[in-house]
Amino acid sequence: MEQMTSLLAHYGLAFVFLNVFLVQAGAPVPAVPMLMLAGALAAGGGLSLPAIVMVSVAASLLGDLIWYAAGRIHGFRVLQLLCRISISPDSCVRQTEARFQRWGAASLIAAKFIPGFATVAPPLAGALRVKLAPFLGYSAISAALWSGLAAGAGMLFARQIDWALAQLAQMGGYALMLIGAALVLFIALKWWERWRFFKALRMARISAGELYRLMQEGHEPIVVDVRSVSAREIDPRRIPGSIAVDIDNLDANLANLLPDRDIILYCT
Repeated sequence: MEQMTSLLAHYGLAFVFLNVFLVQAGAPVPAVPMLMLAGALAAGGGLSLPAIVMVSVAASLLGDLIWYAAGRIHGFRVLQLLCRISISPDSCVRQTEARFQRWGAASLIAAKFIPGFATVAPPLAGALRVKLAPFLGYSAISAALWSGLAAGAGMLFARQIDWALAQLAQMGGYALMLIGAALVLFIALKWWERWRFFKALRMARISAGELYRLMQEGHEPIVVDVRSVSAREIDPRRIPGSIAVDIDNLDANLANLLPDRDIILYCT
């Protein structure tokens, strides 16, 4: 934290731009603490709040545009890549698709405030062929609200932030160790959940080759496509003979299937 304060003091808005851009580009670095520190410096006259917001919006849009272009060019493959590296793969894209189906491109306004959504939303918007103008407009509003609230909170609690920094400085290396340990523990818990999730998948999983062999041998398994509507729009390819169902009403749909045949589900 002390190093971040020093960087802000020396490089000001350039450091704000770099930090926000890295976050929107997908780097695992924090942005809100930096914006709050920038806000605290603005309270003391070191920086300007409007300048902090404008620089944050510019950096955020640059990072979002990279992912938007990737989604527009490569489609769902970009989202699959993001989910492979995500520490919450089970809900990585599904929740984002649901928000897009419910609110459309306007859901981008909330993107910066929802963990995971900020990274997945831009490539999904590109894959869904959201027009560039509304994408930039909604993304700019989201970035302005997000950075403005964080920096504004820093200005409001400038005295408390100064006190906290002083306490951390007194603790010296112990403060860094405590923050690092908390971060490592959080990531370890998430990876443990990820491991349990993939272990459960492996226990009830069938490969594409095994499914093909069942079909060729005449076993006639029932194949159910539980991808969302937007996922099927992005990638219209499907397993021959599969039945598309809504996963939110899965029990009702499965009740109509023959129970004496293998039922195989696939998603994105």
